Amino acid sequence: MPVDDLPRLGLGTYSDDDREQWRENVRTALDVGFRHVDTAQVYENEQYVGQGLRDSDVDRDDVWLSTKTVHHDVPPEPEQVPAAIDGCLDRLGVDAVDLLYVHWPSGVYDHEEVLPAFDDAYEAGKTRHVGLSNFTPELLDEAREVLDAPLFAHQVEMHPLLPQTELVEHAQEHDYWLVAYSPLGKGAALDVPEVREVAEKHDATPAQVSLAWVTAHDNVAAIPKASSREHMEQNLAARELDLDDEDIALIDSIDERHREIDADHGPWNW
Repeated sequence: MPVDDLPRLGLGTYSDDDREQWRENVRTALDVGFRHVDTAQVYENEQYVGQGLRDSDVDRDDVWLSTKTVHHDVPPEPEQVPAAIDGCLDRLGVDAVDLLYVHWPSGVYDHEEVLPAFDDAYEAGKTRHVGLSNFTPELLDEAREVLDAPLFAHQVEMHPLLPQTELVEHAQEHDYWLVAYSPLGKGAALDVPEVREVAEKHDATPAQVSLAWVTAHDNVAAIPKASSREHMEQNLAARELDLDDEDIALIDSIDERHREIDADHGPWNW
């Protein structure tokens, strides 16, 4: 496992509307027991996530906070990356985050021009760790050669319909975290017969089975999105669900493949 562990289950906060909801959602998630919150510049909710942290009774030092910048069109030029990083901190209302990701390896992204700004942020104490998101193994290797900061995490879509075997193995080989976004496949994984069979066996929900399967992999964490206390509590309870080898094998046998976030600028489409 990576030396500096992060909570295996966190709260994803993307929504394409009603961004103010994340103030209350974050406060509720922390009250329920979450200690890992993930956001991004392009989500346009960092200010609300930050306010939710301040509204909570949980001490900031007890919460793992991650954000991302360098989207395919944000910021528009590589020289603006340091200002974009500072903008994330300003909107969150913090001096530093625990993990700062490059959101996409496309658009403005050039490893030799962008990654030094992340190293500078790491050296300046603006982030405790540096991560990448939506990369391929080849792009990860390229980035690792340029980064002075250790690669701490790679965030990518992963769920029973998109197991990301090669990326999981890469994370395990090089000892960093793979953080799974959309770990329920935006609901698509919940109707798969194999997932439902395991859920019935354990008297669990299909969502809990999907999360338990994702986090059963060494070096893998998950950040499911939830906006109700009930779903947050159910997701967090997945930590107590122990899948046996037979369960894992059954879910591994799913041959259907489905990618929810399949943007044209994703490197798997190049």
